[in-house]
Amino acid sequence: MAAKIGRRRFVRTGMAGLAALPLSGSLAVASAATATHKRGKTVVGISGGGWTVNGTPTYEGRRWDGRKIEGLLMNSRMIQGAFDDANAETVERWAYPDTGHWDPERNTREFMAAMPAWRAHGLLAFTVNIQGGSPEGYSQKQPWHNSGFTSSGELKPAYVERFGKIFDFADELGMTVILGLFYFGQDQRLSDEPAVVRAVDNACAWILEGGWTNVVIEVNNECNVRSYEHEILMPERVHELIERVKGIAHNGRRLLVSTSYGGGAVARRNVVHSSDFILMHGNGVSDPNRIAEMVREVRRVPGWQPMPVLFNEDDHFDFDKPHNNMLAAVGEYASWGYFDPGEGNYRDGYQCPPVNWNINTERKSAFFNKLKELTGI
Repeated sequence: MAAKIGRRRFVRTGMAGLAALPLSGSLAVASAATATHKRGKTVVGISGGGWTVNGTPTYEGRRWDGRKIEGLLMNSRMIQGAFDDANAETVERWAYPDTGHWDPERNTREFMAAMPAWRAHGLLAFTVNIQGGSPEGYSQKQPWHNSGFTSSGELKPAYVERFGKIFDFADELGMTVILGLFYFGQDQRLSDEPAVVRAVDNACAWILEGGWTNVVIEVNNECNVRSYEHEILMPERVHELIERVKGIAHNGRRLLVSTSYGGGAVARRNVVHSSDFILMHGNGVSDPNRIAEMVREVRRVPGWQPMPVLFNEDDHFDFDKPHNNMLAAVGEYASWGYFDPGEGNYRDGYQCPPVNWNINTERKSAFFNKLKELTGI
């Protein structure tokens, strides 16, 4: 069913149909909780340089090894929560080993089944994207077609349904969703700049009208990479879309918004001026001292105002060492996000389909155990 807000068109979503799917264990609990869930239980906010949930600082009162944890939003890149592939020539690359076929609904069900364990270890947020991320982890060419937008910027109902389930269960669990709108390698699926703008309008209207208060927006992943085709998604102009998101309101409420840059890069003045929070990536940054310097550097950008700094992608680990990227970020009072791409083997990582969303490997366990130690959950 479609609805209109002004000139923005979007597709309503809900939990209808989830109860009919085969469920077991924690996913059955997830279904029962979201099927009757009234949205708005988790209200994410910002107070100065820290994050709040329902007006209370996250990890309230928590310090670890002299570092302030209160107000951080520790997170993980779980980008493929609603992944699908409309390219018949590539879709079977993501086949499950037990069935020999790709199944987007199964992917989302298993994503939701893992969410309570993430939350129990202190994870308060995760990043997903309407155009996903590279299902190969790192890719030069991206022939697959994973986009929740049509070429004209409308939302696809199947994606809306899957994302809606994730948003609802995150709301029930007290978790924040960092929702990316566009991804390089897939932004060309939108025909032109007006379609990109229309997609932004539709996505924001869908979330606001849907009543989700636990969703914040990342306009696009790594705006400074050269793979974007639409100029409005590039560093010189991406602030236009940030401002557009800020200008869309429903019942007096708007969405918090930012955009991210590639690993090691610091946000430019236009993005710092427009954003509600700063997103950074630590990919390619092997020296934790550089992670700390990135945070200090962005806080020196002209026009800086107190706001949260959040890494939502970093493919460095070393959680058993006293000095690593995660601790370097936290030491500068910046939230940190785990990025484990994996290999598409239904075991390792959290990005390459088919994804095993559980905490099932030594690397995943090392992150989540360290996270639990830091947050005191």
